This record gives sequence, structure tokens and C-alpha cells, in this order.
Amino acid sequence: MFTKQRLTGAYEGATVKEFNKDTKYVFISDHHRGDGSLSDEFTRNRNIFQYALDYYYQNDFVYVEAGDGDELWEYQDFKHIKNAHPGVFATIKKFYDNDRLIMMWGNHNIYLKDPAYVEEHYFTNYDEYHETFFDFLPDLKPIEALVLKNERTGQEILTVHGHQGDAPNDQFWRLTMLSLKYFWRFLHAFGIRNPSSPVKNINRRHKIEKNYSKWIAENKKMLICGHTHRFKFPKKDALPYFNIGCCVYPTIITALELVGEEIQLVRWHVQSDKNGNLRIMRQIMRGPVNVSEFDLREFTETN
Repeated sequence: MFTKQRLTGAYEGATVKEFNKDTKYVFISDHHRGDGSLSDEFTRNRNIFQYALDYYYQNDFVYVEAGDGDELWEYQDFKHIKNAHPGVFATIKKFYDNDRLIMMWGNHNIYLKDPAYVEEHYFTNYDEYHETFFDFLPDLKPIEALVLKNERTGQEILTVHGHQGDAPNDQFWRLTMLSLKYFWRFLHAFGIRNPSSPVKNINRRHKIEKNYSKWIAENKKMLICGHTHRFKFPKKDALPYFNIGCCVYPTIITALELVGEEIQLVRWHVQSDKNGNLRIMRQIMRGPVNVSEFDLREFTETN
């Protein structure tokens, strides 16, 4: 509902950053970090995510957390999430302290739109051992949308979470949140998902992707998002709709890497070596492809 208006509004209000042949960005979304209980879908891939995040930190990437990082619909008191995953948040803080963190909100952490909520829950943390508060992510300013602009060509890449225009998760998110918080949450522990979610509802998922493709064609922009949990890397000559995927697939997480002017889809997963030892591996699934191949401005001019 109102996908065109919502995406256009997000683009017009987006934070703009430039990229060039020397920059590195990694996009990860839909972690759904919870309180460590049975209903916390993030815990099964936490070690994989921690390993991947350390890799990106050590290799000088800017980390774009593209929405639904924290599962605030189910666990609105953020302190329980922080206490459940201290190692993960310690690494996120390292990115922030080095000015290499861009945090975006999605539908499940839409509370990050409220500066008062962010100040109360994200600016400081509590050390239970020393019984003192300390700076966590002071002055954090989460955003809805990011535009990366090629310093050389002017090509723009819009990143949003992907719920914009998905009525149950956008305009009517409060009703959907209540059904999740007081009903579906308790079924997650048994592997039962909400059928209204685009994750399990194929028709809804395809409708969202179709609406986004229309916006891409009309606005001639490359689009990166998450939300549906379905990773997507377009084929040559297809519309440049990219989906990051998520961190809650069984045993794998997916990410998009923009290294210089080349983009690729990767997955991190556990795999045994020839000696039977389990190792966390990074595998390139699609790409790398130069983003200029997805520049619809060039396509329009030459056709």
C-alpha cells in the first residue's frame, strides 16, 4: 500500500554517503536478536554472525545494519537483548567508535525512529559486575534510508529495510506487533511462523518485490533491501533489485558486500574440513559485478 510514495519519501529523506574504488561496505539485515530464550531465532547463528562481523571489522568495512537488527516487537526492553548477546554488541560498539556503523530501522525495530527511545536504551549500557553505567552508542542516530552515491559517476544506490509499503508491517505495524508479541512469539519456540509475514507468505513476498521493481524502473535507481528474508542478486539485464537475505536461515547468514565499485552476495556457514573439524566459511554466491552494469541511466541513454 502506497509503496511508490513510501519509497520515494525514504529516498528524498535519505542520508547520503559517497563511495569510490577504495571504500568497503557490508550490508546485513534481519538479525532479529532476542533475549536468548527459545523464541530467540538469532541464537542459532550467533557464533557465525560474530565471526563474520569480526572479519568485516578487521578488513575495514563500514557495517550497514539494514533494519530488524533487534527484535523489539517481542522484547521491547532492550536491556534483555544486550545482556543475551554481549560479544555481538561489543563488536558493534567497535564499529561505532571507529565511525563505521550505519544503523537503520525496519518494522521490527521501528522504535528506533524515536530519539527518546534511542537515548534511553542505546546511549548507555549497564555493567552488572561493577554496577555502573558506561557509554554504549552515545548520540546514535538511526536512519530509515541510505543513498550511496558513486563519487566518479554519480550513480546512486538506495538502501531501505524493505517494509515500506507493506501495509501490515508499515502503516498497520502496531496491530501486527501486538499479534506477534502476545501470540506468535510463543509459537516460535516450536518453529511455527506467522503466516501473514512475507517470509512465509509467497504471494505477499512476490507482491512486495513486484512493487519495488516498478519503483526501480520508474526512478532508475539500484535498490538494496531486506525484510522478506529471501536473498536476491539480479541477473544481467534484470532490474537492479538486491535483497540481503537474513541471519535466521538454519545454519547460515547472508550479506551483500560493496567493495570499491563491485558488489557481491556472500554467505557464511558452518562446514566440516577433511579432518572432520567444523569451521565457519565465507562463500561468494553471486558476483562480483561492477555496479555500473546496473546503472539504468546508462541503459536508458543507449537504448
